[in-house]
Amino acid sequence: MTGSPIRLGISRCLLGDEVRFDGGHKQDHFLTDVLGRYVEWIPVCPEVEAGLGTPREAMRLVGNPRGPRLVTIKSKHDHTPAMEAMIEERLDSFSKLDLSGFIFKRGSPSCGVERVRVYTAQGMPSHSGAGIFAKAFTEQFPLIPVEEEGRLSDAPLRENFIERVFCYRRFQDLVQNGFTRQALIRFHTIHKYLLLAHSQQHYETMGQLVAQAERYRPQDLTVKYGELLMKTLAMKATVRKHVNVLHHILGYFKKRLTAQEKVELLGVIDDYHRGLTPLIVPLTLMKHYVHVFDVSYIRDQVYLNPHPKELMLRNHV
Repeated sequence: MTGSPIRLGISRCLLGDEVRFDGGHKQDHFLTDVLGRYVEWIPVCPEVEAGLGTPREAMRLVGNPRGPRLVTIKSKHDHTPAMEAMIEERLDSFSKLDLSGFIFKRGSPSCGVERVRVYTAQGMPSHSGAGIFAKAFTEQFPLIPVEEEGRLSDAPLRENFIERVFCYRRFQDLVQNGFTRQALIRFHTIHKYLLLAHSQQHYETMGQLVAQAERYRPQDLTVKYGELLMKTLAMKATVRKHVNVLHHILGYFKKRLTAQEKVELLGVIDDYHRGLTPLIVPLTLMKHYVHVFDVSYIRDQVYLNPHPKELMLRNHV
């Protein structure tokens, strides 16, 4: 589906490595047994790589949520300097690895992306922080899709994250294969309906940028388009938006359908709209007619196949 391997950073404990503070792991079987067949993992355990042993004394974030310290709970030892040294070295290595995403361990004082407990000097917690390593990563690489493993148990969030990963990889390929304005127009064209399923307003803004491409230096255009692309895909693709896209696609061949075929297809779309079937059902019938009538413009749309069908992500949204 893409021209390059898809490398994802991941908290090592999620792969089953026994690196947690208690000597255990938090293996996630969807990640190891399913998604792992399509990606190359880049495992990281910030605390181990900072020189802390396994098992080790439990730690927590303390102080200002915007710049907390990583402190052991009983002995009050501050491991922030060791963590900061590890982060600087690791982020430098990541810039050479061409990552397309990162999956972090939820709630971890080093890896949690959001709602991580930060304690005051009096020991009162607030769920307003981010793990020290995860925060540094997202600040260094703001376009790279990130998610916590706990949220991936939610089918729409899982589908959205993996869709963003594959799309970001395609954008990386676009940039690395010699970015031209014509290549950008082609990229934008085949992603039309995928983007519309997230935000028509953002899609139109991106279209205006592409139409005015001659006004920008290629490097500036790359940055602006990449930011808009990932911002758009991070927006929720709702049932209503999907139904709108399905009707748009139907418009390309509805006059070639028999009356019975048209009624059947509209009925399947309506069933999806009413929550009676998942998205994969109308999409499968839609792809059948796109193939039968050889509608090349639609056949090339990433929306129809944004990620490997074997992941069955659209069977549950």
